[in-house]
Amino acid sequence: MNMILSMAAFALAASISPGPVNIVALGSGARYGFAASMRHVTGATCGFSLLLLLIGLGLHELLVHSPWLTDALRWAGAAFLLYMAWRLASDSGQLDSGPASKMPSLSQGAVMQWLNPKAWLAAVAGMGTYAADGGFGAVWLFTGVYFIICYLSIASWAWAGSFLQHYLQAPHRIRWLNRAMAAMIVASVVYLAAA
Repeated sequence: MNMILSMAAFALAASISPGPVNIVALGSGARYGFAASMRHVTGATCGFSLLLLLIGLGLHELLVHSPWLTDALRWAGAAFLLYMAWRLASDSGQLDSGPASKMPSLSQGAVMQWLNPKAWLAAVAGMGTYAADGGFGAVWLFTGVYFIICYLSIASWAWAGSFLQHYLQAPHRIRWLNRAMAAMIVASVVYLAAA
């Protein structure tokens, strides 16, 4: 039981902290509401859980032996996150101006995790700590615990955004929030690139 609590504490610390996926969940909740944002939450959780599972089953070894692949993932992730920041910063802030297809989707949430350097760091560090021996039981247990904590953590960011929805009825307030979130994403890219 102590191992599960330790896994849950690690997962909570890594999942609840600000990062690109959580920032997009916050913005989605503020813009589209909690229920609509759950597609992004579900996609991001499933995408991260698959990444975590594959790291635990040996994907990390491929990255160790292919440093160019690690660099390619880092640059692709930075480019994708900067693209997301640009989309946020250039948004008009009109609540009814865009189609529902502009909402963060299930697949976008999953792709964001695979291109998110924070997700890779958390997956490698977590599996290195809790399933270093490579036992399938520990890999699956950690993935299951992490899935629950990750889902609840990202959902809490979407819920916080939906709480702000009442205060963001004016387009200029939405633009301000979007630009603030874009700046946070850029800052996280810079921070993760320096790490």
